[in-house]
Amino acid sequence: MQEAAPASRKGLLIKLAVLGAIGLVGAVLIWRGIEVKGLLVQGMALIGSAGPWVFFSAMAILPAFGAPQLAFALPAGPAFIPVWGRGGVLIAYGAAIAVNLALTYWLARYALRPLVARLLTRLGYRIPRIAPDEQVEVTVLVRVTPGTPFCVQSYVLGLGEVPFLTYMGVSWPVAMAYGIGFVLAGDALMRGEARMAIVGVSVLIVAVIAVHLLRKHYGKGRAQSVR
Repeated sequence: MQEAAPASRKGLLIKLAVLGAIGLVGAVLIWRGIEVKGLLVQGMALIGSAGPWVFFSAMAILPAFGAPQLAFALPAGPAFIPVWGRGGVLIAYGAAIAVNLALTYWLARYALRPLVARLLTRLGYRIPRIAPDEQVEVTVLVRVTPGTPFCVQSYVLGLGEVPFLTYMGVSWPVAMAYGIGFVLAGDALMRGEARMAIVGVSVLIVAVIAVHLLRKHYGKGRAQSVR
């Protein structure tokens, strides 16, 4: 348990470095006279021209094959809240997340499972199956452990034969907790709405704290069970 602290600090330093790099790129663009906000507005117009149905359909499918969820969460608000309103966009976002989770689960547990099983057998391994009494705990730990891409987490849980209701019951709320924050914050920042930006960032902070507490709780319980 004592080794977790250096790993946690390392993860925090990596995140700070990434944020610093993004800030540096933004500063250089501004220094060179490039209107960053203008580029963002043009980007949102381009995304919006595709229409919300195309956008959210792509969001439901592409992350199952490795596309990052954040690439959809951030532009969803600025591009489509003027069309569908905040409530409509959040409902569409939640529906796309649910479809994506179901698709990834089906691919992992049924469509791709025979291929993965044959590959692992040739390598001398077999697909591990998560014990029934550990399925909820492992699902929570997989979802709240940082570093692993969301789609990879879904494939791990599907291959591990976690029941669909357990998989969805943990995965969807975790994804939505972050998604709501990013959608609201992204839209507010583009429009210069400080109050709504604070709300979006607050949702993200609460989500991060909740995830940290869950990881700490289930990680401690798992360590005790191993002993």
